[in-house]
Amino acid sequence: MNEDLIRKKKKNIITIGRLLWEKDLASGLNGNISARLDESTILITATGTCLGLLQEKDILTMRLDGQLLEDGKVSTEKLLHTEIYKNFAETQAVVHTHTTYTNAYFLSHETLKPRVFETRVYLGEVTGVPQKTPAVTDAQPVIDALETNNIAALRNHGVVAMGKEHFDCFLLIQALEDAAKIDAINHIYTSAGSSASASSAADASSSDDSAANGKRYKLFSPEQMDAIVEYVNKDEEMQQLGKETQMTFDLAVLLDETGESYSFEFQEGRIANVRQDAKAEFVVSAPEKVWRQVFNQEIDPFVATTQKKMSLDGDFAKISRWYAPCSRVFEIWAKVPIE
Repeated sequence: MNEDLIRKKKKNIITIGRLLWEKDLASGLNGNISARLDESTILITATGTCLGLLQEKDILTMRLDGQLLEDGKVSTEKLLHTEIYKNFAETQAVVHTHTTYTNAYFLSHETLKPRVFETRVYLGEVTGVPQKTPAVTDAQPVIDALETNNIAALRNHGVVAMGKEHFDCFLLIQALEDAAKIDAINHIYTSAGSSASASSAADASSSDDSAANGKRYKLFSPEQMDAIVEYVNKDEEMQQLGKETQMTFDLAVLLDETGESYSFEFQEGRIANVRQDAKAEFVVSAPEKVWRQVFNQEIDPFVATTQKKMSLDGDFAKISRWYAPCSRVFEIWAKVPIE
Protein backbone atom coordinates (compact mmCIF):
# COMPACT_ATOMS: atom_id res chain seq x y z
CA MET A 1 0.00 0.00 0.00
CA ASN A 2 1.24 3.50 -0.86
CA GLU A 3 2.72 4.83 2.40
CA ASP A 4 3.05 8.37 1.06
CA LEU A 5 -0.67 8.42 0.21
CA ILE A 6 -1.58 7.08 3.67
CA ARG A 7 0.58 9.69 5.37
CA LYS A 8 -0.90 12.50 3.26
CA LYS A 9 -4.48 11.46 3.97
CA LYS A 10 -3.78 11.05 7.69
CA LYS A 11 -2.43 14.61 7.78
CA ASN A 12 -5.58 15.83 6.03
CA ILE A 13 -7.76 14.07 8.61
CA ILE A 14 -5.74 15.57 11.47
CA THR A 15 -6.01 19.06 9.94
CA ILE A 16 -9.78 18.85 9.47
CA GLY A 17 -10.26 17.41 12.95
CA ARG A 18 -8.43 20.37 14.46
CA LEU A 19 -10.39 22.83 12.29
CA LEU A 20 -13.71 21.31 13.38
CA TRP A 21 -12.60 21.60 16.99
CA GLU A 22 -11.43 25.20 16.68
CA LYS A 23 -14.71 26.24 15.02
CA ASP A 24 -16.83 24.58 17.75
CA LEU A 25 -18.12 21.97 15.31
CA ALA A 26 -16.77 19.10 17.42
CA SER A 27 -16.48 18.59 21.17
CA GLY A 28 -15.34 15.99 23.68
CA LEU A 29 -14.77 12.60 22.09
CA ASN A 30 -17.60 13.03 19.60
CA GLY A 31 -17.33 12.62 15.85
CA ASN A 32 -15.27 10.61 13.38
CA ILE A 33 -13.53 11.15 10.05
CA SER A 34 -12.57 8.79 7.24
CA ALA A 35 -10.83 8.85 3.85
CA ARG A 36 -10.88 6.47 0.90
CA LEU A 37 -7.55 4.82 0.04
CA ASP A 38 -8.77 2.64 -2.83
CA GLU A 39 -11.89 0.77 -3.94
CA SER A 40 -11.90 -1.52 -0.92
CA THR A 41 -9.90 0.27 1.80
CA ILE A 42 -10.35 3.37 3.94
CA LEU A 43 -8.72 5.23 6.80
CA ILE A 44 -10.96 5.95 9.77
CA THR A 45 -10.46 7.49 13.20
CA ALA A 46 -10.36 5.14 16.19
CA THR A 47 -12.99 5.12 18.90
CA GLY A 48 -12.45 7.33 21.95
CA THR A 49 -10.34 9.90 20.12
CA CYS A 50 -10.65 13.69 20.23
CA LEU A 51 -10.93 15.26 16.76
CA GLY A 52 -9.04 18.33 17.95
CA LEU A 53 -6.05 16.31 19.20
CA LEU A 54 -5.70 13.55 16.60
CA GLN A 55 -2.36 11.86 15.98
CA GLU A 56 -1.45 9.50 13.14
CA LYS A 57 -1.74 6.50 15.46
CA ASP A 58 -5.39 7.42 16.06
CA ILE A 59 -6.25 6.79 12.39
CA LEU A 60 -6.67 3.14 11.39
CA THR A 61 -6.73 1.26 8.10
CA MET A 62 -9.84 -0.80 7.46
CA ARG A 63 -11.44 -2.66 4.56
CA LEU A 64 -14.97 -1.78 3.48
CA ASP A 65 -16.10 -5.20 4.68
CA GLY A 66 -15.21 -4.10 8.22
CA GLN A 67 -11.91 -5.98 8.54
CA LEU A 68 -9.40 -3.91 10.52
CA LEU A 69 -5.91 -4.13 9.01
CA GLU A 70 -3.96 -3.02 12.08
CA ASP A 71 -4.18 -3.09 15.86
CA GLY A 72 -6.66 -0.74 17.46
CA LYS A 73 -10.36 -0.23 18.05
CA VAL A 74 -12.21 1.41 15.18
CA SER A 75 -14.97 4.04 15.48
CA THR A 76 -18.42 2.81 16.43
CA GLU A 77 -19.69 4.57 13.30
CA LYS A 78 -17.77 2.29 10.92
CA LEU A 79 -21.04 1.07 9.35
CA LEU A 80 -22.07 4.63 8.47
CA HIS A 81 -18.72 5.35 6.80
CA THR A 82 -18.36 2.05 4.91
CA GLU A 83 -21.91 2.18 3.54
CA ILE A 84 -21.37 5.70 2.20
CA TYR A 85 -18.22 4.63 0.36
CA LYS A 86 -19.95 1.53 -1.01
CA ASN A 87 -22.86 3.54 -2.38
CA PHE A 88 -21.02 6.61 -3.68
CA ALA A 89 -17.97 5.61 -5.71
CA GLU A 90 -16.90 9.23 -6.26
CA THR A 91 -16.76 9.99 -2.52
CA GLN A 92 -13.25 10.33 -1.11
CA ALA A 93 -13.96 11.79 2.34
CA VAL A 94 -16.61 11.48 5.05
CA VAL A 95 -16.99 13.57 8.21
CA HIS A 96 -19.47 12.89 11.02
CA THR A 97 -19.76 15.14 14.05
CA HIS A 98 -22.26 16.38 16.63
CA THR A 99 -22.97 20.08 16.06
CA THR A 100 -24.91 21.99 18.71
CA TYR A 101 -27.28 24.25 16.77
CA THR A 102 -27.92 21.67 14.04
CA ASN A 103 -28.82 19.06 16.64
CA ALA A 104 -31.12 21.52 18.39
CA TYR A 105 -32.85 22.52 15.15
CA PHE A 106 -33.58 18.94 14.08
CA LEU A 107 -35.03 18.01 17.44
CA SER A 108 -38.18 19.80 16.28
CA HIS A 109 -37.83 19.96 12.47
CA GLU A 110 -37.64 17.36 9.72
CA THR A 111 -35.97 19.53 7.07
CA LEU A 112 -34.02 22.77 6.87
CA LYS A 113 -34.55 25.14 3.95
CA PRO A 114 -32.05 28.03 4.22
CA ARG A 115 -33.46 31.47 3.45
CA VAL A 116 -30.13 33.28 3.19
CA PHE A 117 -29.11 33.20 -0.50
CA GLU A 118 -25.50 32.03 -0.20
CA THR A 119 -26.41 29.26 2.22
CA ARG A 120 -29.37 28.20 0.09
CA VAL A 121 -27.16 27.86 -2.98
CA TYR A 122 -24.55 25.87 -1.07
CA LEU A 123 -26.77 23.63 1.05
CA GLY A 124 -30.11 23.27 -0.69
CA GLU A 125 -32.70 21.49 1.42
CA VAL A 126 -31.21 19.33 4.19
CA THR A 127 -33.11 16.29 5.39
CA GLY A 128 -33.24 15.13 8.99
CA VAL A 129 -32.93 11.32 9.14
CA PRO A 130 -34.64 9.71 12.18
CA GLN A 131 -32.26 7.83 14.49
CA LYS A 132 -33.25 5.34 17.18
CA THR A 133 -29.78 4.23 18.35
CA PRO A 134 -26.67 6.10 19.64
CA ALA A 135 -24.66 4.79 16.66
CA VAL A 136 -26.08 4.29 13.16
CA THR A 137 -27.26 0.68 12.81
CA ASP A 138 -29.37 1.15 9.66
CA ALA A 139 -27.51 3.25 7.11
CA GLN A 140 -30.05 3.02 4.28
CA PRO A 141 -32.14 6.08 5.30
CA VAL A 142 -28.91 8.10 5.46
CA ILE A 143 -27.85 6.82 2.03
CA ASP A 144 -31.26 7.81 0.65
CA ALA A 145 -30.88 11.36 2.02
CA LEU A 146 -27.36 11.65 0.57
CA GLU A 147 -28.59 10.73 -2.92
CA THR A 148 -29.66 14.35 -3.46
CA ASN A 149 -27.43 16.25 -1.03
CA ASN A 150 -23.87 15.76 0.20
CA ILE A 151 -24.95 16.43 3.78
CA ALA A 152 -27.65 14.96 6.02
CA ALA A 153 -28.68 15.58 9.61
CA LEU A 154 -29.06 12.57 11.92
CA ARG A 155 -31.88 13.51 14.26
CA ASN A 156 -31.06 13.20 17.99
CA HIS A 157 -27.48 12.51 16.94
CA GLY A 158 -25.46 14.77 14.66
CA VAL A 159 -24.58 15.40 11.03
CA VAL A 160 -22.68 13.59 8.26
CA ALA A 161 -21.14 15.05 5.11
CA MET A 162 -19.37 13.47 2.16
CA GLY A 163 -17.23 14.91 -0.62
CA LYS A 164 -14.12 14.69 -2.73
CA GLU A 165 -12.08 16.50 -0.09
CA HIS A 166 -12.36 16.75 3.69
CA PHE A 167 -12.53 20.52 3.38
CA ASP A 168 -15.67 20.15 1.24
CA CYS A 169 -17.25 18.24 4.14
CA PHE A 170 -16.12 20.86 6.64
CA LEU A 171 -17.68 23.69 4.61
CA LEU A 172 -21.01 21.87 4.40
CA ILE A 173 -21.09 21.16 8.13
CA GLN A 174 -20.16 24.74 8.94
CA ALA A 175 -22.79 26.12 6.54
CA LEU A 176 -25.51 23.92 8.06
CA GLU A 177 -24.55 24.95 11.59
CA ASP A 178 -24.65 28.63 10.56
CA ALA A 179 -28.06 28.13 8.94
CA ALA A 180 -29.39 26.60 12.15
CA LYS A 181 -27.95 29.54 14.15
CA ILE A 182 -29.59 32.04 11.82
CA ASP A 183 -32.92 30.29 12.22
CA ALA A 184 -32.58 30.43 16.01
CA ILE A 185 -31.66 34.13 16.00
CA ASN A 186 -34.46 34.89 13.54
CA HIS A 187 -36.97 33.48 16.03
CA ILE A 188 -35.75 35.99 18.59
CA TYR A 189 -36.78 38.85 16.31
CA THR A 190 -39.91 37.46 14.74
CA SER A 191 -42.73 35.24 15.90
CA ALA A 192 -42.74 31.64 14.71
CA GLY A 193 -46.10 32.29 13.05
CA SER A 194 -44.87 35.08 10.79
CA SER A 195 -41.77 33.10 9.85
CA ALA A 196 -43.86 30.10 8.94
CA SER A 197 -46.20 32.27 6.87
CA ALA A 198 -43.31 33.78 4.96
CA SER A 199 -41.86 30.35 4.34
CA SER A 200 -45.22 28.97 3.19
CA ALA A 201 -45.72 31.91 0.87
CA ALA A 202 -42.30 31.38 -0.64
CA ASP A 203 -43.02 27.70 -1.15
CA ALA A 204 -46.38 28.48 -2.71
CA SER A 205 -44.89 31.00 -5.12
CA SER A 206 -42.38 28.43 -6.37
CA SER A 207 -44.94 25.69 -6.97
CA ASP A 208 -46.53 25.18 -10.36
CA ASP A 209 -48.70 22.83 -12.32
CA SER A 210 -47.03 19.80 -13.84
CA ALA A 211 -47.04 19.13 -17.55
CA ALA A 212 -50.32 18.30 -19.17
CA ASN A 213 -51.28 15.30 -21.32
CA GLY A 214 -49.13 12.86 -19.32
CA LYS A 215 -46.46 12.76 -22.03
CA ARG A 216 -42.90 11.93 -21.01
CA TYR A 217 -39.77 12.78 -22.92
CA LYS A 218 -36.51 10.97 -23.48
CA LEU A 219 -33.72 12.65 -21.53
CA PHE A 220 -31.72 15.08 -23.71
CA SER A 221 -33.91 14.47 -26.73
CA PRO A 222 -34.77 17.30 -29.16
CA GLU A 223 -38.41 16.85 -28.17
CA GLN A 224 -37.58 17.46 -24.51
CA MET A 225 -35.67 20.62 -25.37
CA ASP A 226 -38.51 21.89 -27.62
CA ALA A 227 -40.97 21.37 -24.76
CA ILE A 228 -38.67 23.27 -22.36
CA VAL A 229 -38.53 26.20 -24.78
CA GLU A 230 -42.33 26.22 -25.10
CA TYR A 231 -42.90 26.26 -21.34
CA VAL A 232 -40.18 28.85 -20.61
CA ASN A 233 -41.39 31.24 -23.28
CA LYS A 234 -45.04 31.14 -22.22
CA ASP A 235 -44.32 31.57 -18.50
CA GLU A 236 -45.30 35.11 -17.44
CA GLU A 237 -43.22 35.10 -14.26
CA MET A 238 -40.17 34.06 -16.26
CA GLN A 239 -40.68 36.85 -18.78
CA GLN A 240 -40.98 39.44 -16.01
CA LEU A 241 -37.85 38.20 -14.24
CA GLY A 242 -35.93 38.06 -17.52
CA LYS A 243 -36.73 41.68 -18.35
CA GLU A 244 -36.03 42.93 -14.83
CA THR A 245 -32.59 41.29 -14.73
CA GLN A 246 -31.79 41.68 -18.45
CA MET A 247 -31.12 37.95 -18.65
CA THR A 248 -29.26 37.72 -21.97
CA PHE A 249 -26.65 35.00 -22.42
CA ASP A 250 -26.08 31.51 -23.83
CA LEU A 251 -26.42 28.52 -21.51
CA ALA A 252 -25.43 25.01 -22.61
CA VAL A 253 -26.35 21.71 -20.97
CA LEU A 254 -24.19 18.64 -21.58
CA LEU A 255 -24.71 14.95 -20.79
CA ASP A 256 -21.39 13.43 -19.66
CA GLU A 257 -21.97 9.85 -20.80
CA THR A 258 -22.88 10.66 -24.42
CA GLY A 259 -21.57 14.17 -24.98
CA GLU A 260 -25.04 15.28 -26.13
CA SER A 261 -25.42 19.02 -25.66
CA TYR A 262 -27.80 21.89 -26.28
CA SER A 263 -27.19 25.64 -26.10
CA PHE A 264 -30.08 27.93 -25.15
CA GLU A 265 -29.85 31.53 -26.38
CA PHE A 266 -31.62 33.68 -23.77
CA GLN A 267 -32.69 37.21 -24.68
CA GLU A 268 -34.16 39.03 -21.68
CA GLY A 269 -35.48 35.75 -20.31
CA ARG A 270 -36.94 34.35 -23.53
CA ILE A 271 -35.26 31.47 -25.35
CA ALA A 272 -34.69 32.83 -28.86
CA ASN A 273 -32.90 29.78 -30.26
CA VAL A 274 -31.55 26.34 -29.36
CA ARG A 275 -28.42 24.84 -30.91
CA GLN A 276 -27.09 21.28 -30.64
CA ASP A 277 -23.65 22.28 -29.37
CA ALA A 278 -21.89 23.38 -26.19
CA LYS A 279 -20.49 26.66 -27.50
CA ALA A 280 -21.91 28.93 -24.82
CA GLU A 281 -20.78 31.39 -22.17
CA PHE A 282 -21.96 28.97 -19.50
CA VAL A 283 -21.77 25.18 -19.89
CA VAL A 284 -23.32 22.93 -17.26
CA SER A 285 -22.37 19.25 -17.47
CA ALA A 286 -23.30 16.25 -15.35
CA PRO A 287 -23.83 12.48 -15.53
CA GLU A 288 -27.28 11.11 -16.38
CA LYS A 289 -28.14 10.33 -12.74
CA VAL A 290 -27.67 13.95 -11.69
CA TRP A 291 -29.55 15.37 -14.69
CA ARG A 292 -32.50 13.12 -13.83
CA GLN A 293 -32.45 14.47 -10.28
CA VAL A 294 -32.40 18.02 -11.63
CA PHE A 295 -35.25 17.52 -14.10
CA ASN A 296 -37.27 15.77 -11.38
CA GLN A 297 -36.59 18.69 -8.98
CA GLU A 298 -34.86 16.39 -6.50
CA ILE A 299 -31.82 18.68 -6.43
CA ASP A 300 -31.26 22.35 -7.23
CA PRO A 301 -28.71 22.87 -10.05
CA PHE A 302 -27.01 25.68 -8.11
CA VAL A 303 -26.60 23.32 -5.14
CA ALA A 304 -25.42 20.49 -7.40
CA THR A 305 -22.78 22.82 -8.83
CA THR A 306 -21.46 24.07 -5.48
CA GLN A 307 -21.40 20.47 -4.16
CA LYS A 308 -19.48 19.36 -7.30
CA LYS A 309 -22.15 16.98 -8.56
CA MET A 310 -22.35 19.14 -11.70
CA SER A 311 -19.59 21.06 -13.45
CA LEU A 312 -19.94 24.67 -14.54
CA ASP A 313 -17.67 26.08 -17.22
CA GLY A 314 -18.13 29.80 -16.80
CA ASP A 315 -18.14 32.51 -14.16
CA PHE A 316 -20.35 31.27 -11.29
CA ALA A 317 -20.39 34.74 -9.72
CA LYS A 318 -21.67 36.21 -12.97
CA ILE A 319 -24.46 33.68 -13.52
CA SER A 320 -25.50 34.19 -9.88
CA ARG A 321 -26.63 37.65 -10.98
CA TRP A 322 -29.49 35.85 -12.72
CA TYR A 323 -30.23 33.55 -9.78
CA ALA A 324 -33.97 34.37 -9.70
CA PRO A 325 -34.76 33.80 -13.40
CA CYS A 326 -32.45 30.77 -13.59
CA SER A 327 -34.20 29.26 -10.58
CA ARG A 328 -37.51 29.83 -12.36
CA VAL A 329 -36.15 28.07 -15.46
CA PHE A 330 -35.20 25.07 -13.34
CA GLU A 331 -38.70 24.99 -11.85
CA ILE A 332 -40.19 25.05 -15.34
CA TRP A 333 -37.99 22.13 -16.39
CA ALA A 334 -39.98 19.91 -14.02
CA LYS A 335 -43.08 20.64 -16.12
CA VAL A 336 -41.48 18.57 -18.87
CA PRO A 337 -41.44 15.05 -17.35
CA ILE A 338 -38.80 12.60 -18.49
CA GLU A 339 -39.00 8.88 -19.12
